Amino acid sequence: MDNLSKKGQSLFFDKYIGFFMLAVFFLWMKTYITQLTQFNLGVDSPIQQFLLFLNPLGSSLIFLSLALFFKGRRKYIATLVIYSIMSFLLYANVVYYRSFTDFITLPTLTMTQNFADVSKSVTTLLRPYDFLFFIDILFLIGLLAFKFVKIEKKDYGKRRMVAVLSLGLAISCANLGLAEADRPQLLTRGFDRNYIVKYLGMYNYTIYDAVQSTKASAQRVMADSNDTTEVVNFTQSNYAEPNPETFGIGKDMNVIYLHLESIQTFLMNYELHGEEVTPFLNSLIEEENTTYFDNFFHQTAQGKTADAEFMLENSLYGLPQGSAFTTKGMNTFHAAPAILKEKGYTSAVFHGNNGTFWNRNEIYKGFGYDRFYDASYFDMNSDNLTDYGLMDKPFFEQSEAYLDELPQPFYSKFITVTHHYPYPLDEEEATIDKHTTGDPSVDNYFQTARYADEALEEFFNYLKESGLYDNSIIVMYGDHYGISSSHKKAMEQVLDTEYNDFLDTSLQRVPLFIRVPGMEGGTNHEYAGQIDLKPTLLHLLGIDSKEYIHFGTDIFSKEHDDLIPFRNGDFVSPTITAIGGKYYDSNTGELIEDEEVIAKGDEMNENVEQKLAYSDKVVNADLLRFYEPENFTPVNRSDYDYADFKKLFTDTESSTNSNDMIRE
Repeated sequence: MDNLSKKGQSLFFDKYIGFFMLAVFFLWMKTYITQLTQFNLGVDSPIQQFLLFLNPLGSSLIFLSLALFFKGRRKYIATLVIYSIMSFLLYANVVYYRSFTDFITLPTLTMTQNFADVSKSVTTLLRPYDFLFFIDILFLIGLLAFKFVKIEKKDYGKRRMVAVLSLGLAISCANLGLAEADRPQLLTRGFDRNYIVKYLGMYNYTIYDAVQSTKASAQRVMADSNDTTEVVNFTQSNYAEPNPETFGIGKDMNVIYLHLESIQTFLMNYELHGEEVTPFLNSLIEEENTTYFDNFFHQTAQGKTADAEFMLENSLYGLPQGSAFTTKGMNTFHAAPAILKEKGYTSAVFHGNNGTFWNRNEIYKGFGYDRFYDASYFDMNSDNLTDYGLMDKPFFEQSEAYLDELPQPFYSKFITVTHHYPYPLDEEEATIDKHTTGDPSVDNYFQTARYADEALEEFFNYLKESGLYDNSIIVMYGDHYGISSSHKKAMEQVLDTEYNDFLDTSLQRVPLFIRVPGMEGGTNHEYAGQIDLKPTLLHLLGIDSKEYIHFGTDIFSKEHDDLIPFRNGDFVSPTITAIGGKYYDSNTGELIEDEEVIAKGDEMNENVEQKLAYSDKVVNADLLRFYEPENFTPVNRSDYDYADFKKLFTDTESSTNSNDMIRE
């Protein structure tokens, strides 16, 4: 029996097909186990469990069968190369998912200018067991290197090649058929990447993503002015009349946007070790001229911070794949800075990081920003730096001189970075102890939140001393979540409650503070999102937003649309919350089973899909190039050169210093 066993083993490995099938089996099992354990895909039925098990088999056969077209030894090398590429793709998605609870898309791979800036954060995402993702590659190489596998020089006929490829395609087609039966219109209504991976697998998702990205890129070529008509009609029909009590209440005032990096609403009034984590922000909730929104949601996707900026400037949704900042930087925009230029406003962005990060130094020109104070304008002393640029306190302090000389009225935005994952902070900067969950990033989160809060208080003191406080609309908004669903166990300790999908959606709330001198403040419970900021601000300044294509509505309007879409197709509203195709009561978190309420949820779902689709059409097809609102002057990019502006500022500063020396 032993001889027969050895003979059978020898025959198996003497043929290339034995090595090939072993590789298929390894890749199949590795992918299945990874999809099951590393991603939160929401598998909740036997058919979904089966599809999760099946889908890696078809794609493993299809991709590895490409090696069959090589001859002799090269087919073994080709097998290893393809296997390694697919393994790396799988692992890259695991690491990406740990940070963003999302999957890599083709446009994210084009954002290479950001890689150097984020490299320090990547190491915090690695795990001790990660070597297991590649140990099978070493095993396959070892089989060849130590000649456990005999190299078969015989070439495979086309029939066998086609047979293996056809088997893989047949399995994948059967997979797709079962997936469509369980989730109708899976590919045509695929805003949520989780669904695609769950039903079709990681590798088929990659193909799907490439097709979608290619289609999106092709839209611009095929578009013409007729495509804008339907979009204009839709946005006009969803226009919300401004509230007479708030319209124009901030006319001619300065605008100061403060970007609260990774601040989530649960931090407001949260106490740790008997102390408030954000005492200054908490105090603003009670400030007489400040309106605090406790049901305000971020709506970002893969662009995160860039998506938040994109929405507040344009009231257009971020893209389902990648970031509009990097992939649509040369589009035509009708952004808030360009609109306000017609009203005599000067605009500026302040950010203590490289201007190339998220392609800001290019897309800001399209928005009509007059000035961009990036890292080159600041003293980037290594003692004052964090992973993503200048720490908040020196950033605000150094920005004051630039703000002082900015012609009024101005429209400004300050982008902070200290409270950014993985939340590193030196001990001497910390004024509150870490949390005690045992999860490093969650525990650190509260220290950097306190630091950010203190930096804001110092900046507010400057605004009061300079006189800007009484003549400026101040808008502070959280850009996106800081702690992802990858940290469920730790967040259960933080919130002292069980973590579930409804809680995860609730945690997408980020704070919004709008302070208008002379306007009565208070806590506003209206459901709203980042898409609503542009029309809200324009109406506060006395500028009617009706003539512009936008997808948000004035939060202060009595006609405000409180249906808040998320980029994956889920949504929240005061009554119904949609998560993964299921509807929940927004007040109780209970699953809705009443047919009438479900029908109402379906109507809301159609509305959400329509908004997202129309917005994507505007952005992907660059439709704003065909539409010019009244009293709006199109932006000429050649008018903006932030490097030249730096030279102008330096020359002016030198001249001022010389005059001061003469006077002395």
